[in-house]
Amino acid sequence: MSNGSSLLSAGFAGQKLIEFSSDKDVTFGVDGFLQYEFLGQKVWLTTTHISMLIVMLALVVFALIANRVIKKADPEKAPGPFLNVIEYMVETIDNLTRTNMGEKHGGKFSNYIGTIFAFILLANIAGLFGLRPPTADYGVTFGLALITFVLIHYNGFKYQKMAHITNLFKPVLLTPINIIGELATPLSMSLRLFGNVLSGTVMMGLIYGLIGKFAIIWPAALHGYFDVFSGAIQTYVFAMLTMVFISNNFEEE
Repeated sequence: MSNGSSLLSAGFAGQKLIEFSSDKDVTFGVDGFLQYEFLGQKVWLTTTHISMLIVMLALVVFALIANRVIKKADPEKAPGPFLNVIEYMVETIDNLTRTNMGEKHGGKFSNYIGTIFAFILLANIAGLFGLRPPTADYGVTFGLALITFVLIHYNGFKYQKMAHITNLFKPVLLTPINIIGELATPLSMSLRLFGNVLSGTVMMGLIYGLIGKFAIIWPAALHGYFDVFSGAIQTYVFAMLTMVFISNNFEEE
C-alpha cells in the first residue's frame, strides 16, 4: 500500500508540475503567422521563415557595411577596429579550410565554409534576441546537409571519376553497408545539429514556463550555455564534418 500511494503521489506531483509549467506563450513547435495560397496550395509563413529572414538580413547588412569599410580603407593608415575584426574573420576561415582541406583545395571552399559557418552560428544564437532558432526546425538543417551532400558527391565525381561509384562495391560483401553509410551522411549531420539546438530551445522554454515573470537575470547564464557555447560548438562540428567529407574525395597530393 505504501508503494502504491507513493506512486500515486509522484504521479500527482508530476501532473501538477506539468500544469504549473504550462504557458500559452511557451511553445516548442513551429507556429504559423500568416496563411496564403501558392500554386493552389495553402502555405504558412512560420516562425522559422521569419527568423531566417532576420538572420539573412543581418548577414546581408553586415556584408554591405564590411564591403563599404574595405573600399574606403586607406592602405597607408592603420585599419580601424571593425576592419581588424573583418580581417581576423577572413584569415580564420582561410586558415581553417587550408588546414583541413589542404593548400591546393582549401581556398576554393573558404566562401562556402565561411557562409554556412556565419549562417548557422547566427541562427543558433537567435534565441538570445527572442527569436526561435531556425536550426531548431529540421527542414532547415536537412537543407543545409543536402547542400553539403551534393558537394561531397560532385567533388567525388570531379576528382575520382567512376571510381567514386566503384569504391562502394569494395569489398562486395560490404556494398549495402557502404551505400547506407553514404545515404546516412545528410541524415546524421542534420539530426545532430537539429537535435542539439532543439533540446536547448525546449530546455529554455520549460524554464521560462516554470518561473514565468521571475526570469529576469539568472537565465542569462543558461542562454550563454545553450545558445552561445552549444551553438558555437555545433556550428564548428557541422563545418568540420563538411570539410572532412568533401576533402575525402580529393586526389592524393
